Amino acid sequence: MKCLEDNKANFDKAILHIKEAAGNGAQIVCTQELFKSPYFCQVENPDHFDLAEVIDEKNPTIKKLGELASDLKIVLIASLFEKRAPGIYHNTTTVFDADGSFLGKYRKMHIPDDPHYYEKYYFTPGDLGYKVFDTKFGKIGVLICWDQWFPEAARLLGLQGVEIIFIPTAIGFSRAEEGTTYDSAWKTVQQGHAVANACFLAAVNRVGFELDPSHHPDQTSDPGPNGESGINFWGQSFVADPDGVIIKEASKDKEEILICSVDLEQVNETKKFSSFPYRDRRVDSYQDLLKLYSD
Repeated sequence: MKCLEDNKANFDKAILHIKEAAGNGAQIVCTQELFKSPYFCQVENPDHFDLAEVIDEKNPTIKKLGELASDLKIVLIASLFEKRAPGIYHNTTTVFDADGSFLGKYRKMHIPDDPHYYEKYYFTPGDLGYKVFDTKFGKIGVLICWDQWFPEAARLLGLQGVEIIFIPTAIGFSRAEEGTTYDSAWKTVQQGHAVANACFLAAVNRVGFELDPSHHPDQTSDPGPNGESGINFWGQSFVADPDGVIIKEASKDKEEILICSVDLEQVNETKKFSSFPYRDRRVDSYQDLLKLYSD
């Protein structure tokens, strides 16, 4: 989805898209990362903390999402900016079952801090661990954007029997020279997670160019349509099967509702006819994974 400056308009548009997806047969629907607003992390601005919301049953957003899931009989995965307490904020994904019940949330574990992605200013790293939710339509796990580059995170979902990993994302080109390779690496690493854990994987990204609010008019070589500084979100939401094959993919620059049928029996068949991926794991040899780096 391409986000507008008006947060209410984004929420209303997302609701329409969710309804359309359900009307076209979707049983599990996942939003992009932080779908209610433009990607505000391009700059460090304390005013943006006002966008955060407490995630509980009193929150109108949570009530509406639960009602949507119940009315449409879908599993709904929605990414929000969570206010946990004064000074403690998280990048959080909420999960609702097809009866509207709130199954829980996942807080983003890996927090980037790079040009245009100043997330450490806003988000405290997650403390809920890596969760698999047992829903009406399958065992699903959730990671968020930067988590996708860390195979350990996907593995911990795999060890819990995940059938589909969903990864709401906000990622794109922030420099013109990135346009030929970065999105390819982004897809490849996630396809690898599907293969290594014998599961389906669905990555959900936003589209469109979002201007860096600190942009200076003399900048002329950045990814905006007129050389402006910002992020050109590369879209390409996709679903990969347990063999890592991309079975459905959206475009780079158009808003799309990507609907993909999957047969979860393929997960069982992959594990049944192969010792991969768990039988031959040497868990006794992985101690160094608990270190930041092996010196």
